[in-house]
Amino acid sequence: MADDRPFLHLSPPQQRQRLQELAVVFLRLGILAFGGPAAHVALMEDELVTRRQWMSREHLLDLMGITNLLPGPNSTELAIHIGYDRGGWRGLLLAGTCFIAPAMALVWILAAVYQRYQSLPQLDGLLYGIKPVIIAVVAQALWKLGRKALVDPLTLGTGVGAGLAYGLGYNEIGVLLVGGLGVMLWRRAKTAGFLGLLLPLGTLGGSGQPSTGVSTGVSTLDPTGTQIFLLFLKIGSVLYGSGYVLLAFLQRDLVERRGWLSSQQLLDAVAVGQLTPGPVSTTATFVGYLLGGHGGAIAATVGIFLPAFALVALVNPWVTVLQRSPWSRGFLDGINAASLGLMAGVTYTLGRSALVDGLTLGLALVSGLLVFRFKVNAAWLVLGGGAIGLGSQYWG
Repeated sequence: MADDRPFLHLSPPQQRQRLQELAVVFLRLGILAFGGPAAHVALMEDELVTRRQWMSREHLLDLMGITNLLPGPNSTELAIHIGYDRGGWRGLLLAGTCFIAPAMALVWILAAVYQRYQSLPQLDGLLYGIKPVIIAVVAQALWKLGRKALVDPLTLGTGVGAGLAYGLGYNEIGVLLVGGLGVMLWRRAKTAGFLGLLLPLGTLGGSGQPSTGVSTGVSTLDPTGTQIFLLFLKIGSVLYGSGYVLLAFLQRDLVERRGWLSSQQLLDAVAVGQLTPGPVSTTATFVGYLLGGHGGAIAATVGIFLPAFALVALVNPWVTVLQRSPWSRGFLDGINAASLGLMAGVTYTLGRSALVDGLTLGLALVSGLLVFRFKVNAAWLVLGGGAIGLGSQYWG
């Protein structure tokens, strides 16, 4: 079982240097991480595997596969895993906090502006320029990670199947489990009788929108900080899927059951979470501020992200054990292949909304050339795309 002893064996100056590096890297990633979890993974791969060589692509893929099976914001959990690997418990807390903090601060500011003026600054131009760049960055990450994960016809077929299942609307967790179990059992099977276990995909469809549990029956326009914290702690403990699934949770609990927000306020909150960098779950910061001011923003943010820190702390020490077992190795390989298939499906969906005219198509092509051929740092591409997008909004 892995632990943080390698970090503890470093001298105190070396430990401080590692923690400082974690803080700087994940603060920067938190500022630049537009585009959702697939884009966040691509940025981490470029920065941490290609440039800094903190870990192998195989290990990054294993961490991705595990986080995809856990509830909560996947890219944030990946950051927390990497922090634990590099800096033990202190690194776990530091990497996760630094990745979340920039988005939390920006969303908090926007919530205060919204509360006062009931409107939002125009951020569409920024996103207009960044989205096409993200397509190129994610495409490069898919290519590099795919060369490590899709190593034979079985894993290649699993990845393609997962992408198709995503397009058909199958539940993401079901797709991941079928991919993992399928590869594991196929590799370990001794008789054809095992093949019958690979067929439950058709029973795992559906919208993927889970129930939030039993309603408390409480309806109040003045929730306490404790109520806000417990509500978002519950959501963070069971939330799977995209920001749209988060919208379903909040609509049911905050609008329909409790009457704390209007539907329009909730839609504005989710829009802010998607328009700002970092995890979409910082929507909780916006909602918490509307419900309880500064204290509510803190309570909601801590509540929704706390399960991610706890789950990673519990799971990460077992990653090495899982890698060594032939059964779990096959399962992880299947999960990794299916994860890339889902990532490709998300990228296709994002591409349809990002490449809307000649300028965005040109940005994507130029960014692809720069990132594939000239190995330009993805962070500079994101900044450049945002600047072009803002320029087109004001001078176009």
